[in-house]
Amino acid sequence: MNILFVMYDQLRFDYLGCAGHPHLETPNFDRVAAMGVRFTNAYVQSPICGASRMSFYTGRYVSSHGAAWNGWPLRVGEMTMGDHMRALGYGCWLLGKTHMKADAAGMARLGLAPDSTIGARQAECGFDVVVRDDGLWAFGPDGYYDEKRSPYNEYLKSKGYEAENPWSDYANAGVDGDSIASGWMFMNADKPANIAEEDSETPWLTSEAIRFIDEAEGPWCAHLSYIKPHWPYIVPAPYHDMFGANHVPAATRSEIEREDPHPVFGAYMDNRIAQAFQRDEVRAKVIPAYMGLIKQADDQLGRLLDHLEATGRMADTMIVLTSDHGDYLGDHWLGEKDLFHEQSVKIPMIVYDPRAEADATRGTTCDALVESIDLAATFIEAAGGEVPGHIVEGRSLMPWLRGEAPDDWRRYVISEFDYSQTPQGAKLGLQPRDCRLFMVFDGRWKLMHAEGGFRPMLFDLQTDPDEFHDLAKGDAHDAEIARLYDMLAEWGRRLAQRVTKSDAEIIAGRGRSARKGVLPFLVDGSEVPEDWTSKYRGPVRQIHGGRKAGE
Repeated sequence: MNILFVMYDQLRFDYLGCAGHPHLETPNFDRVAAMGVRFTNAYVQSPICGASRMSFYTGRYVSSHGAAWNGWPLRVGEMTMGDHMRALGYGCWLLGKTHMKADAAGMARLGLAPDSTIGARQAECGFDVVVRDDGLWAFGPDGYYDEKRSPYNEYLKSKGYEAENPWSDYANAGVDGDSIASGWMFMNADKPANIAEEDSETPWLTSEAIRFIDEAEGPWCAHLSYIKPHWPYIVPAPYHDMFGANHVPAATRSEIEREDPHPVFGAYMDNRIAQAFQRDEVRAKVIPAYMGLIKQADDQLGRLLDHLEATGRMADTMIVLTSDHGDYLGDHWLGEKDLFHEQSVKIPMIVYDPRAEADATRGTTCDALVESIDLAATFIEAAGGEVPGHIVEGRSLMPWLRGEAPDDWRRYVISEFDYSQTPQGAKLGLQPRDCRLFMVFDGRWKLMHAEGGFRPMLFDLQTDPDEFHDLAKGDAHDAEIARLYDMLAEWGRRLAQRVTKSDAEIIAGRGRSARKGVLPFLVDGSEVPEDWTSKYRGPVRQIHGGRKAGE
């Protein structure tokens, strides 16, 4: 069985038809949900692109793998999905974005050449690359944000789009008279991108995926990783005007959130992206474009599914649809992601398994608490392997796909956020080591802990599903806070770094050292089996040290 692991960048969990969006129809996302299981309580391990993706790809928490921010290298030697899958006979391929930064210093220390097979895999988060394109080809006075080669820009140039950076000038810009109307400016979000729709990013990457599927020799695990609906928020015709201001919901926010807010929350509400999304005219422009980007993604998913059907691959390909985090879009007075409200930290997750064992759960939802790191474990088990629990910290979702509810499933989910590189950390006057946030959520109560001596935040999603009322401002819920802190402490005591020796290896090795002759602490030897001491008994062959035979 092949595995098609599809990720959309910054796709909110509730912006799908099957998730109940009132205006956005997504028949192809819904089509996969009808064939599989939609997990309704899936959470990322960090609400920031790079850290979240490194958790997806390693199956490990952020504080385990250490790549806690965009552009922070994943250390050499960290086991990835590709390592686990190749050990099971699978190719593991990348098409699109990873946000991976190579540990160049670590590779040099170990003498790993970047152009060697192992060096290339270390530099590409364990994947073999079909096409790597992180999709943010921004450039300014000091050069490009991403200095790697842009396959998409090369494609556009081959199609006749004349510019140093056609990604910026065409795919993510409209036209205002005779001038470029850049998608970086929110007020241009309602303009059609100045590009033929079939040449825009999402169709281009879909074509690359179809080409891969037709040429691949299996079994394979392919990570198809789209840049959209991540900003710049601009989309080509006909998607640019499919939705309008009448489709923009009122922002989920309350004035009570601005009354004595938690200092970290307050700092984020005051940043530039939040201030922009606090303006109704920005939301009225951006959200229809965001919806248009999702609609285009759904149409391209349909194109991909149709190809799988036509080629018979639907019958032997597991399909996973998910996102690396959400998007506030003005909710809670915020833009972007970063904090732990549902809009940011909760993600869509839909899994289709074509095998008969999953027939009983087709078209169902599962409300178990699921983490993004569970997908690595799921793929390992789906490929016939045993999940190495001393390395992969996620848990396989295969029991849920088979309709089995594990008795010992997790009681809470965890997310982490290191904001030391942000203006908010500087504004709060914190040292980098104190710019760390943790979320623990048990399905009802959500606690945010902030290092640096701050109080926590607490929400009861049963009575306050919008997360407006921070119950940690008073002392009426100290018992719940203490209980959730106990969960956080339990998680903090997890075994995370003994990755070279499994429990099974340890158990199998118990006592073996004695059979190899290490026998300390014996009184007369009768405490152990006789054969263990056989090498220590028998006649003396030579006598030294001044003694004579028989003495």
